[in-house]
Amino acid sequence: MNTHRNQQRREKLAAGIEWNESGYVFTDVYGSPLRPDHVGHVFQGMVRRSGLPPVRLHDLRHGAASLALTGGSDLKVIQAQLGHSTIVTTADTYTSVLPETAHLSAEATARVVIDAARMISRGIRSQPKTRKRRSGIRPAAIASRRIRSSE
Repeated sequence: MNTHRNQQRREKLAAGIEWNESGYVFTDVYGSPLRPDHVGHVFQGMVRRSGLPPVRLHDLRHGAASLALTGGSDLKVIQAQLGHSTIVTTADTYTSVLPETAHLSAEATARVVIDAARMISRGIRSQPKTRKRRSGIRPAAIASRRIRSSE
């Protein structure tokens, strides 16, 4: 990032009074925002030179959102990163369920079910039922004392 800032400072000095203080990070040599068609053209040239299959610049947004989701990022965070006004746009348009994401979700769901089954088999309930007792002795203990004393 420092390399880019230094280059932009040099461009600002060279432009002198022609410099446009736009506040944008990526600008032309006069500080004006880059034209979207120019950015797309430069990107397509980079893709051709790299030997990668054809991809649009905008496709990178979809990929970034899907990878962030797979990586465990919260959908609200992804929404903010992409600058969407609603989370619905982010969820419906820019994220897709990658096979790895679906697999991780299935594993997490299975873990919840397995953990719940273990708790039930151990007699642990999420909301234990409590009965008020008059004394500190359990009813089963009282019954077993009666049986023993009558023998």
